Amino acid sequence: MNDETRDAKDRRLDADRTDSEGPLTTDTGVRVEDTDNSLTAGARGPTLLEDFHAREKITHFDHERIPERVVHARGAGAYGRFRPYEDLSDLTAAHFLSGPDVVTPVFVRFSTVAGSRGSADTVRDVRGFAVKFYTEQGNYDLVGNNMPVFFIQDGIKFPDFVHAVKPEPHNEIPQAQSAHDTLWDFVGLQPETTHMMMWLMSDRAIPRSYRTMQGFGVHTFRFVNARGEGVFVKFHWKPMLGTHSLVWDEAQRIQGKDPDFNRRDLWESIERGQYPEWELGVQLVPEEDEHAFDFDLLDATKIIPEEEVPVRPIGRLTLDRNPDNFFAETEQVAFHTANVVPGIDFTNDPLLQARNFSYLDTQLLRLGGSNFQQIPVNRPVAPVDNNQRDGFAQHRVHRGGTSYFPNSLGGGCPAMADEGVHRHYTEKVEGRKIRERAESFKDHYSQATLFYNSLASWEREHLVAAFRFELGKCEELAVRQRVVTNLDNVDHGLASAVAEGVGVEAPEEETTPNHGRSSPALSQAETTFGSVVGRQVAILVADGVDAASVEGLREPLIAEGAIVELLAATDGAVRTTDGGALTVDRALPTMSSVLYDAVAVPDGADAVAVLSDDGLARHFVLEAYKHHKPLVLVGAGAGLAIAPPLPERVVTPARRTREELGVIVAPESDDICVAEFTRLIGLHRNWDRPTGAIPA
Repeated sequence: MNDETRDAKDRRLDADRTDSEGPLTTDTGVRVEDTDNSLTAGARGPTLLEDFHAREKITHFDHERIPERVVHARGAGAYGRFRPYEDLSDLTAAHFLSGPDVVTPVFVRFSTVAGSRGSADTVRDVRGFAVKFYTEQGNYDLVGNNMPVFFIQDGIKFPDFVHAVKPEPHNEIPQAQSAHDTLWDFVGLQPETTHMMMWLMSDRAIPRSYRTMQGFGVHTFRFVNARGEGVFVKFHWKPMLGTHSLVWDEAQRIQGKDPDFNRRDLWESIERGQYPEWELGVQLVPEEDEHAFDFDLLDATKIIPEEEVPVRPIGRLTLDRNPDNFFAETEQVAFHTANVVPGIDFTNDPLLQARNFSYLDTQLLRLGGSNFQQIPVNRPVAPVDNNQRDGFAQHRVHRGGTSYFPNSLGGGCPAMADEGVHRHYTEKVEGRKIRERAESFKDHYSQATLFYNSLASWEREHLVAAFRFELGKCEELAVRQRVVTNLDNVDHGLASAVAEGVGVEAPEEETTPNHGRSSPALSQAETTFGSVVGRQVAILVADGVDAASVEGLREPLIAEGAIVELLAATDGAVRTTDGGALTVDRALPTMSSVLYDAVAVPDGADAVAVLSDDGLARHFVLEAYKHHKPLVLVGAGAGLAIAPPLPERVVTPARRTREELGVIVAPESDDICVAEFTRLIGLHRNWDRPTGAIPA
């Protein structure tokens, strides 16, 4: 697609954008002279109903809110573009995948699932990853999550699951948390949830940012080419910055310090021009291999291990523009799994079939009727012409005397298309009407074990801690016991470790032997490392700081794409040893180490003395150490009085970097020091660091 065609698509997407210019008016265009005072009979008299401006203003305000999404209520979105790497016409008739010259506008919405719109970003939860492609053949919505599997196999169980994970109905507590009795009661009684619960208790449930979060289509779909030939397909989004997470203690503290942590990160990275990017990959399974696996391709609680079917990269997604209005765009965008284009079709996955009904049903209520596709963010760039008329929020003015097909009075228009149409995949379907789950859907544990075996040691530790935290919030011991008993089907050691932490009996013998298989691609230890783009680095300063030491750290890190901020006890500036001054970016009382990826203490004896007398500063460094973050202590910075002190071998090391601790102690912030610090930031965390005794 050439630049002229791209610009035309952008103009169609932006046709309804307006700026506030000129005098204030009512919705009917009448100019207003005063919007601060109602029309009254005298200065102290009654308000008059004839004040149409006041009535319109208040009425509009009273109706500003629409029902929030039942799930995925809290989200953030952005516009961008998708470009395929190659022509995939041999696999699919989808035009947006027909070659690198076709650039497709997109809108992407990330979200949490369980919480309300006002909940925090960093709760332990699944994250939605929904992409709307504005293609020349119509809108295509790839509606997925940051985890490749789901809690249930059949959509009829979805209301039960959501009711269980939502706040408990008698007191509406707890908000945006899975750590309560009703969820775990449901989970313990529904073994098919086991695999997904392993993912939910892993670090995948607390991503560092949307920019460092994977996405998955979850279901098995079909590519269909122009000849009507089909192939099964699974969709994967891989972040170019790698897949990285928070630690649970950190995630909880961020909820208080900045509940908009992930939303803010996405917005600010786009505003800085550090555009988030993901690579779209597919796993392709020929139809003749549908039953070649030890699981069912139609089971949404299963993955296809990448060792069995590698992920083939097919394109790049770049987000490069923030919305102009959160409500009009991010809140009103409507995704629907059944929004497909020619070349993409469904399978008989029972969960997918239910979603194809449910998404449309919810939009009808939430967005006020069947015309929600006319809202600008939902409007396709492809022409729309049909006989669907009237209803709430109908914005089109249809001309002509016919609204039916076939017709002769309207010249037969709109007529049936003879090319570029969506033809449903042809397959023979037959069977008895029954309520019964296929036998191939009844293995609920082998892939949960596969996931557990694939985790690095530190990921397993976090997993056990998460189960202990969540079950520890359950009041009913019987609920805890049932979950632990179920976990014994995954791994006996896991069940025993969780039981020890939540005060219930561990199974005496393993229920199901661990099959020993693993899939390294499932571990975040195997992700992309090295980039510091968008990483937040805090440099603690005070009066008497060494300016050269600060700039020796700050300038090279900024050049690599990191965001570096100077923090001091108060806003303003701090005096430097050479008589100059450095402007402070943030005041320590307004921030926390949990909002940063790394911490530096530069040289300057007087400054370090001031910081040593500041409990917030000492806690800031100790907390960063507790959360496995890279630290650099330069010159006098190594003497920062932290109570209790860091391990002695960190303060007086034999060399600059203690590999096992991820701490640099250097006499000055020279090139070697900065290079080592940059490398450690690119590694995200040092998980080998012992932190159990750190009181932060």
